Amino acid sequence: MGDVYVIETGVVELVEDPDEPDAWTLVVNGMPQSHVNLADPVMIAFDYVRRSLKMIELTLPAGPLRVLHLGGGGLSLPRCLSLLRPGSEQTVVEIDPLLADLVAEKLPLHPDSGVTVTIGDARDALAAAPAQEYDLIIADIFTGSAVPRHVTNAQFVKLAAAALAPGGMYLANVIDGRPLIFLRGLIQAVRDAFGDLVVAAEEDVFAEQLRGNFLIAGSDRDLRVLSELPEDDPYDLVVKRGKELSRFLAGELPNR
Repeated sequence: MGDVYVIETGVVELVEDPDEPDAWTLVVNGMPQSHVNLADPVMIAFDYVRRSLKMIELTLPAGPLRVLHLGGGGLSLPRCLSLLRPGSEQTVVEIDPLLADLVAEKLPLHPDSGVTVTIGDARDALAAAPAQEYDLIIADIFTGSAVPRHVTNAQFVKLAAAALAPGGMYLANVIDGRPLIFLRGLIQAVRDAFGDLVVAAEEDVFAEQLRGNFLIAGSDRDLRVLSELPEDDPYDLVVKRGKELSRFLAGELPNR
């Protein structure tokens, strides 16, 4: 058990990591949301965050990035990118001001991070964003383990596409389980808005045997480079693109 705090969207527990000094897990409404290592911000504990970083590394050229994070939590990914991509300009949109204040107090960003945290709704932030403003837009928005519907529909994805610079990438983390209706709808929305897309998840999750994280990447650039992802992933990660993704959208399951 850790320290418990009441926020506008529920309850947060801040649990100290027993194995890493100065590291914490942020649990929001009973769901582990972020792991932050203040002593070593590039040490990432959650698999989907490590995969997100790998997708960014493979897809976007080295150097500073203009990044919009929709959903803040413990700011694990912004912290890491600020060190791996120095000079990046990152904006985080967090809907809960009490959560943002708690993170700022208990899990402060390192000096000169280049990260700005704003309070607001992710959809409103996208609607107000200038055209072609960002190189990378990351949607990681949860209420507990659920993703609010208004930040996953076709209109939301089109707003994200309009706010991306040419060659930029939209990256969404969602959780779904059998029968993956929600996931398939979101994949179709991303397919309609972008020239190419890939979806990555562990084999058992794709096979509807387990509920888990899916990473959906959309871009106007060729994303076939992301087929390299399984090579160094410690789990049975599957990346679907093109015809294989079309078969998945049609409801076909891999052989079990």
